Amino acid sequence: MRQVVTQDLFHNSPLAGSTARDFFSLLKPRVMSLVVFSGFAGYWIAPGRADFHPFLAFMGILALAVGAGAAGAFNMWYDRDIDAVMNRTKNRALPSGRIAPDDALGFAVIMSILAVMMMGLVTNWVAAGLLAFASFFYTVIYTMWLKRRTPQNIVIGGAAGAFPPMIGWAMVTGDVTAQSLLLFLIIFFWTPPHFWALALFANADYQKAGIPMLPVVSGARVTKWQMLAYTLILLPLSVVPYFIGMAGAIYAGIACLLSGFFILSSILVLLSDDMAAAKRMFGYSIFYLFALFLALMVCHI
Repeated sequence: MRQVVTQDLFHNSPLAGSTARDFFSLLKPRVMSLVVFSGFAGYWIAPGRADFHPFLAFMGILALAVGAGAAGAFNMWYDRDIDAVMNRTKNRALPSGRIAPDDALGFAVIMSILAVMMMGLVTNWVAAGLLAFASFFYTVIYTMWLKRRTPQNIVIGGAAGAFPPMIGWAMVTGDVTAQSLLLFLIIFFWTPPHFWALALFANADYQKAGIPMLPVVSGARVTKWQMLAYTLILLPLSVVPYFIGMAGAIYAGIACLLSGFFILSSILVLLSDDMAAAKRMFGYSIFYLFALFLALMVCHI
């Protein structure tokens, strides 16, 4: 009798209908892939990388991936109410009921703790501290405080996504330097035009959910001008590694070319009244960051 009751309770619980794929989706794997890549770039560029054991590097990058995924899971847990009313997020595991909120929260907390502890034990506690702070910044400062309160949410909150190369760098060096801060700044200034391009063609969703994204609060025209301003800042910033000896002349040429196309894509968005240009710019922005960091890594082979 007890066994039958226990089985009934289990099969009636939300967790019984959840799959490993559902929990993996909480980690935001697409976002995680960019985090892992930029973190690996920071590790690859860091001085002393050749003396750093590859297994420790693998475990450190794995800890970074788990930490980033855990922050994404917390974001999905907290935003499940607004995700339910947005077309592009309504089919996620939480708003669709495939995972119970308490299960998602517990999963996020456990994964966060494991990630920070793993990072500290296999690399160093500076890298672990940066990972913990990045997770706190994304979950508390951005998700819980800024996202629903200010149109500058992605500008300030975007700093969380700029930490991975600093973490990768600190894995090897055990410290924070001007070079790792430069990598942080490149992603920091890349984030607003990248995310506002998405916000332009997802504007109706954000309006419906009541999220004060810049296009919702200030309109498309103001958003487009600010996107252009950030891409203009990125051009000289992306070339700084050449001037401080982090990269060679070939990198500088590639950085100028990539940033020039980023500016051009922003100008096309400014001149266009449809959303096709914004979608193209969003896609290019992802390619831009991958290509820029890849070019920087090639200089350190």
